Parts: sequence; C-alpha cells; structure tokens
Amino acid sequence: ISSAASDVYKRQADFIVSLERGYGELCDQIAREARAEKVPIIRPETASFLQTMTAAAAPKAILEVGTAVGYSALLMAQAMPEGCRITTIEKYEKRIPKAKEHFRLAGMEDRITLLEGDAGQILSELSGSFDLVFMDAAKGQYIHWLPDVLRLLSKGGMLISDNVLQDDTILESRFAIERRDRTIHSRMREYLFQLKNHKDLITSIVPIGDGVTISIKK
Repeated sequence: ISSAASDVYKRQADFIVSLERGYGELCDQIAREARAEKVPIIRPETASFLQTMTAAAAPKAILEVGTAVGYSALLMAQAMPEGCRITTIEKYEKRIPKAKEHFRLAGMEDRITLLEGDAGQILSELSGSFDLVFMDAAKGQYIHWLPDVLRLLSKGGMLISDNVLQDDTILESRFAIERRDRTIHSRMREYLFQLKNHKDLITSIVPIGDGVTISIKK
C-alpha cells in the first residue's frame, strides 16, 4: 500500500473512531487497560462493527473463539437479544481470571460461559448450534478450526473472523514475508480462499480494522 493510501486509511479510521460514544464505563476501562498492557483486543473501529453485526444476526447462541480479557464478549452481550447466551474459549491462563472478573462486574456471569483450554480440542468436543461465531484467537489456526466451526454454525448463521489482513502483509507475496511469518501467512491465505470458495458459505471481506470477514452459512 502506498504511503498516500495508508494515510487516507488512517484518517478514515480516526474519523470513524471520533464518532464513537463509547461502550459504557466498564467496557471503556477494559479497553484502556488492555491496550496499555498490550493485550490483543479488537480495534476501536472494529468494535462497533461487531456490535452492529451481532444486532443484525439476532442470535440465540454465540460462540467466541478467543476470550482474552472478555472485551469483545461484553460488546456482543450489549447487542445480543434477551435470552441469548455466549460460550467463549480461552487458553491463556493469565487472562482467564480477568475475563471472569469482568463478566462478574458486568452482571453477565449467568449469560457468558468461559471454557478454559485449547480451542481445537474444545471445538472438536463441543456440540449444539450457534447462530453467531466470532473468531479472534491464533490466526494460524483458523483454517484448522474451520470444519468444527462450520459444524457448529447453524444454517443462516454468521461467522465473523477478525485480523484476516494481518496489517496488510496478507497482500504480499509469500517470499516478501519474513521466513518466521510464512506459515501463518500461507494459512491465512488458505483460510480466506476457503471462505470465499466454500459451497456452503457466502463471504465478504471487509477492510476495517485489521480486516474482518463476514460469512453466512447457506
């Protein structure tokens, strides 16, 4: 991307964020602390997009892969219908207590269930049906988790995947990528190809934040 195009994108993102009214005292505090501590949470311009998609999907059940400190789960909880429940998965032990505390402070303990452990294993053993799935964990594993995610996604359900453009490095040739990053680069490209070409999915790639895909299961 040229420096001029990059500057335009940054100005657009800054303008979008400038219009935000915030998400309540607790969520705004969680976001500030997470960014100060370098905890990976969704970008500011992606937050309202996630809420809007949650409201549009009107889900009865939500599955989130990658809880971190609970920020995105609480954003979805603000927009989900009454009676909807969230199941969220997190592996990193140091973040789990913080997420649980945030759910407690938000009064969402009864509506958000946190499953602790490896997402691949948990997904393979999980049953039920989810109307909305939000993927925001180890980006190199998206392609491996996709079969179970699609099994769990209801017909007409929505799959949202975050960070798919990887700071625009996904646009580069594999050989322009540092050797240590080539595996995740090739896996994400394969993931995007699968989403766009899967016979059971209708997918759009949205260049907001670090790139988001919206897939609807036929």
